[in-house]
Amino acid sequence: MFKKYDKKKLRKKRHLRVRKKIFGTSEVPRLSVYRSEKNIYAQIIDDIKGTTLVSASSVDKDFEGNGSNKEAAKVVGKSIANKAIEKGIKEVVFDRGGYIYHGRVQNLAEGAREGGLQF
Repeated sequence: MFKKYDKKKLRKKRHLRVRKKIFGTSEVPRLSVYRSEKNIYAQIIDDIKGTTLVSASSVDKDFEGNGSNKEAAKVVGKSIANKAIEKGIKEVVFDRGGYIYHGRVQNLAEGAREGGLQF
């Protein structure tokens, strides 16, 4: 018999393992990524205060198009970078959220770098 693994549970486990090492401060906050089937979300978080400083997603009102492809991820990355720079945030720590650094997660990171964020 084959054992069927719960993908969400495994991703959560990987994310907790990554979060042991990655921590965002007020000087260098954490850029967290969540990817669903239809959309992609990004937040810049100060872990000391426990607050979200900036957020962007493919669900936002100003976003146009399909939220589940690489182009959308790049647009969301640029959007969060622009919002972060307006708030005075230039450097972040990237938290891939337990996902492989590939595809939409990679394009979001590249879009944020093109927008001016450093990580």
